[in-house]
Amino acid sequence: MHSSIKIANFFLEKAQADKKGLTPLQLMKLVYLAHGWTLGAYGRHLINEPIEAWQYGPVITKLYQKIKKFRSAPVSYPIEKTDLSFDEEEKKLLNQIYKTYANSSGVELSAITHMPDSPWDTVWKLWGTPSVISNDLIMDYYKKKYEALPRISAT
Repeated sequence: MHSSIKIANFFLEKAQADKKGLTPLQLMKLVYLAHGWTLGAYGRHLINEPIEAWQYGPVITKLYQKIKKFRSAPVSYPIEKTDLSFDEEEKKLLNQIYKTYANSSGVELSAITHMPDSPWDTVWKLWGTPSVISNDLIMDYYKKKYEALPRISAT
């Protein structure tokens, strides 16, 4: 497992290489989506911090505290010094998350994480804020999404 800051730094490095910026909202949603898809695809945690249901979506408090000062401006890279070593599964998934979602605005990413019956939606409706979104709930949701992806036949 990794810190949310390390995962955020991965995405910020990719964005910097592409000569674009990521706002705090985009970054928070990318880290959340990466964690969710890792749970769904591989059955293991990507980050080692709790995720809470806040009014405007899932939030990782430690990451939020580091990036909130940027408000709606792009976040500077690195947030804090971290190594960017990942195993091959993690690198593959993080690259896919970046490729799939990094061109989406913060509002578009929020719409994805706020879908009806999503982990955030479920917890928000039941308990309000701030309530922890369990990794089991996140894993169940993203496992169903992962299993619904089309598979390429070998024949």
